[in-house]
Amino acid sequence: MSMAVQPHSSNYGAVVAAGGPNNYAVTQYDESAQRPRTSNLLAPIMLLSGHEGEIYSSKFHPEGNILASAGHERMIYFWMVFGECENFHLIKGGHNGSILDLQFNTDGSNIFTASTDKTVGMFDTETGERIKRMKGHNAIVNACSSTKRGDQLVASASDDCTVKIWDTRYRGAIKTLQLNYQVTSVCFDDTGGNVILGGIDNDVKVYDIRTGKMTFQLCGHADTITGISVNHDGSYALSNSMDCTMRVWDIRPYAPQERCIKVFTGHQHNFEKNLLKCSWSPDDSKVTGGSADRNVVVWDVPNQHVLYKLPGHNGSVNDVQFHPNQPILLSCSSDKQIYLGELSK
Repeated sequence: MSMAVQPHSSNYGAVVAAGGPNNYAVTQYDESAQRPRTSNLLAPIMLLSGHEGEIYSSKFHPEGNILASAGHERMIYFWMVFGECENFHLIKGGHNGSILDLQFNTDGSNIFTASTDKTVGMFDTETGERIKRMKGHNAIVNACSSTKRGDQLVASASDDCTVKIWDTRYRGAIKTLQLNYQVTSVCFDDTGGNVILGGIDNDVKVYDIRTGKMTFQLCGHADTITGISVNHDGSYALSNSMDCTMRVWDIRPYAPQERCIKVFTGHQHNFEKNLLKCSWSPDDSKVTGGSADRNVVVWDVPNQHVLYKLPGHNGSVNDVQFHPNQPILLSCSSDKQIYLGELSK
């Protein structure tokens, strides 16, 4: 694989780049522009280059020491978060189509992938071995999610108008939720007993996976739901939509009738119609979402203000995530690059 690494200049005074499987890295830092450091990153901004196609998803390992990324190339890249951010491993041959989403399980021992080849993959994080190939969808699988506790279940959302629930101990899906529209996003709640899903009908829905029945429907978005994330205590769901808003919903069983409690604006979707993700900070005080205007946007939850609008990418920002225990933001883009950016505390 040919690797091209270009140093990146930033307004923080750092020039840092890290490259792919050749473990090539370039690091330069302007001490005169240094500001107080808040993380263990080698420099305030790290640019990870090596992908040769659009990157649709990137996630931190639960321990925060490595990250994984995937996209158009059908491969999973593993990178070190600290030091020179070496690309130390690739998983090839796991899918026959682009990987649209990936998720670590709770302890990080496995990674799950959703692909345009109509399957969900399960891989051993350490060895890269494909443990399971979950087949049953009849169209592109847009998103996947795994439970945080209890039995290891996986949910997958597809253009075939279904969400399938998989128990990794068994071969086929243990439950299929049949809907009337393409499903573009899915996420388990904190208990693993419900899935929150969204699609092209603009509404967020909560389903009880035991009964297969819809618990409630959350209306307010005016376009396709592209990403859903549940906060850390399981009380609230965050949704990203092509209507250029993100919303916070109260998903507790006995919440008030008006469940939409926050609306965030300031990011963009465009004609590409990429499935832009969203996520919460570890303390749930901030949220972030993908944006088609090439910026990484972070909002303050209580006041709904934009805290950061971070430039740097040259394409749609498709996935964003906060580090589990340091003020670091991960973003990946259609420009084939990944950024790790240090935030002020």
